[in-house]
Amino acid sequence: MTDQTQSSPQPTGTDRVNKRVAMLGAGKMGSILIEGLIRSGRFTRDQIAATVQHENRAAKLAERLQVPVTTDNAAAARDADLIFIGVKPFTVIDVVRQIKPVLTPEKLIISFAASVKTRAIEDATELLGMPVVRAMPNTPAMLGAGMTALSGGRYATVQHLQLAASLFESVGRTVQVDEKHLDAVTGLSGSGPAYIYIILEALAEAGVKVGLPRDAATLLAAQTTYGAARMVLETGEHPALLKDAVTTPAGCTADGLLEIEEGGLRVTLIKAVMRATERARVLAGG
Repeated sequence: MTDQTQSSPQPTGTDRVNKRVAMLGAGKMGSILIEGLIRSGRFTRDQIAATVQHENRAAKLAERLQVPVTTDNAAAARDADLIFIGVKPFTVIDVVRQIKPVLTPEKLIISFAASVKTRAIEDATELLGMPVVRAMPNTPAMLGAGMTALSGGRYATVQHLQLAASLFESVGRTVQVDEKHLDAVTGLSGSGPAYIYIILEALAEAGVKVGLPRDAATLLAAQTTYGAARMVLETGEHPALLKDAVTTPAGCTADGLLEIEEGGLRVTLIKAVMRATERARVLAGG
């Protein structure tokens, strides 16, 4: 499969999907996806059902999302065409075994449980030809600014991947990668928001250090980061070229960049992604 970035389309009335969704494990990310699917106009609330582990949580979530929420995974999956699995990684196979009696190869499983391979899910279904797509989204999906990487299992077709991509484009952008790269995706975009928050926090603290009010420093740091990211996404220019465009000879930015290089920020970020990737591989069992 060729890796291909896909821009998020603006939903229209013609984008309505005539399928039923079961969100098994509607925690933070599952709830974000439900809200994104509804907000996109592609699904109505009566097309979606969700599950959680505890009854008291189910009642509260049903009230907030205005969709049916139960603790019965098999019941939710029975009438669903698209089955999202977002439970804790160590419970994924148990959940698949719970819903196995209601599965058919005409349904599509989309797992966004970290580190669980498509092969493990396929094998747990005990169904020849069961299509599985694995997804790695991140938390900015809450604002429609997420980044999701997608990979298909043995029986997932191009159409399955296109459908999955269109669903996750309701909450941001998507990219298709070979499954062997998903641990690296976890280390980069999955964990990446935390790295950016540290950089933002440091820039804001620096602004306070040089005399700015804290709220102004935080706004300056956050909007600058947002604007710089948009420049990369919308111009298609390499970050190094955009950096050079800001850096005038013997100017302020050049001095600042010198400090960044001497402080090892570049190497530290590279090592952070490498370390998080290795941890994801350990969790995935190799």
